[in-house]
Amino acid sequence: MLIGDLSRRTGVRTHQLRYYESQGLLEPHRRSSGYREYGDDAVLTVGQIRKLLNAGLSTQEIAYLLPCVTGDGPDLEPCPQLLETLRTRLRGMDDHIETLSQTRQILNGYIKATERNVTEYDPSSGTGKGNEEHHVR
Repeated sequence: MLIGDLSRRTGVRTHQLRYYESQGLLEPHRRSSGYREYGDDAVLTVGQIRKLLNAGLSTQEIAYLLPCVTGDGPDLEPCPQLLETLRTRLRGMDDHIETLSQTRQILNGYIKATERNVTEYDPSSGTGKGNEEHHVR
């Protein structure tokens, strides 16, 4: 099937399919005309790629794991360093969540402090508590 057919069957845009190919995730055959031709198994592979992307894996990680992937689950077969790759990604996500949580707390503190200062603020006039010094006429 051609790239447009694969796109229609999977719901994935052609530029994304070309990107997957550039990342080594899809390997189409080339016709003598230069057109990409995909086998029927490409539909399953694209589905697996999409699900692994939704799990937060990068295309580099997926390229490493794809030989271990079977079925449309996708299911992961034991392969060398498979679990270590997944655990490393999970640790990175946990670290990112912790950073976001801390950032959220700080931002929430700024909001609460600002709300305490705006109890007398009138946005239409530009006047209010703490605004006299900063108001430019």
